[in-house]
Formats: sequence, C-alpha cells, structure tokens
Amino acid sequence: MSAPLLEGNDNSSPHFTAPPNYTFPHHRLNLLQRYPEKQPIVLVACGSFSPVTYLHLRMFEMALDYVRQNTDFEVMGGYTSPVSDQYKKPGLLSAHHRVNMCTIATEQTSQWLMVDPWEAFQSYQRTAVVLDHFDHEINTVLGGAQLPSSDERRHIRVVLLAGSDLISTMSEPGVWSETDLDHILGKYGTLIVERAGSDMDMDTATEALARWRHNIFLMPQLIQNDVSSTKVRLFIRRGLSVRYLLPAPVIDYIEEHSLYADDASNYDKKG
Repeated sequence: MSAPLLEGNDNSSPHFTAPPNYTFPHHRLNLLQRYPEKQPIVLVACGSFSPVTYLHLRMFEMALDYVRQNTDFEVMGGYTSPVSDQYKKPGLLSAHHRVNMCTIATEQTSQWLMVDPWEAFQSYQRTAVVLDHFDHEINTVLGGAQLPSSDERRHIRVVLLAGSDLISTMSEPGVWSETDLDHILGKYGTLIVERAGSDMDMDTATEALARWRHNIFLMPQLIQNDVSSTKVRLFIRRGLSVRYLLPAPVIDYIEEHSLYADDASNYDKKG
C-alpha cells in the first residue's frame, strides 16, 4: 500500500475547475424540505470504489437510519465521489471504469444516491476541496433547500460519510494538516461507520480529535459486514465468485470489460 498522501499541503483558496462537459448531477437531490425544524444535509462518500460493493451502498442506508433516529438532520441526497487517477494508489483502476461502476450501482439499486464525477476526472483534489465543491454546487449554484409553503431557502450542510479507518488516519499525526482537519470536521462534520472486525480503539482515535467531537457521529454496524473492494479484487483474480458481494450489474460490467482478472502484477493485493 502506498504511503498516505499528506492532506492540506496547499492552503490556497479553492479554485473550482471542471472536467470537460461536466454537469453537477442533481436529478435525485431533494431541494424541498419536508421537516423545516431539521437541518438539511447531503451525504458525500469519497474513495476509490474499485469496485463499488454492497457495503459502500449499505453505508448510506445505515447513515440514513442513524440520522433519522439520532439527529436533527434531514437527508436530502447522497453522493459517491470516486477519487482521481492522480491519487496514484497502486492498482487503482481508471476513473472511467470506477465512475461507470458507481453509476450502474446507484442508478439500478437506489432511488436517492448519485455519482459525482467531478473529482475523478481531473488532478488530485484534497478532501476539503471536494467538500467545498459540493457546498458550492448545492448551495451557491442550486440555491440550497426550499422550505415547505415558503420561498425561503436554507443552506444544505455537506457531511462526509466514511468508514472508521478515516478517523484512524485523521488522528494520526502528520497525515492530515490541521487546517484541513478544522475545515472538514469543523465546517462539515462526518458520519463514521465502524468497520467489522476492526480492533481500532475508537475512543482513543476520537480523543485526538476532541475539539471537533460535536461534529463526529459514530455509527455501529448492527449487522456486521466486512466486504471490501480489496477482497473482491482478490476473489476475482483467484477465479472465485463475487455474486451477492456487489450488485449484479456491476459484476456484469467487470466481466464484460475483463477487469481485475489475471493481472496480479498490476493490482495491489493489500488494497
């Protein structure tokens, strides 16, 4: 596995460029609030998604349940944001295929999830900048959420959705810059899904991020699921079935394009 990329080594103001022919997807984004007493939010998951699995999709459903039962938020939409090829992770499949697989998965298995290709088809973008991009598109360009029976508009908060390994890296000195941590956790916040079988001490990890604790929401997995893209790739290379680990149309796409198979030298076995 490659060494962690230092987040936030460029503290300049975000300059939003866009890939050719890019349009921000919002066909499933709900801009009309049902519950005006709640704060509208949008969930954003960043990652490789190589390939997207049922656990990636399940994370959004877990977050939806958690938000409904434990917070004063109202979820208006959810997005996957596949990382750029310039992330330089060993074995990273091309953004073209990763975006296509995420699109197939969300469009054919969900009624509210979307894929934003903005991050994928350009140079590497820091997580803080990616979240700023969503905030700009949703609130500045689209105008945020409209209150019911009113012309009043309300700011939609962008919230980062991730696995517990994110908190692990954020609590490790030198991986993320203090500036970006404050920007991500202070301005946006994060919903963290515990990883099945993880021996990470969540209390220790969050203690290191204590100043942002009010914006860190920890969600237990009520049904343990340890499916990962790394394991899926390994299964494919070994000729094992991956049915019911990821959506069937994604498996069909992988088979149609002969992805991951018979090329162990080019794919990172450790993920």
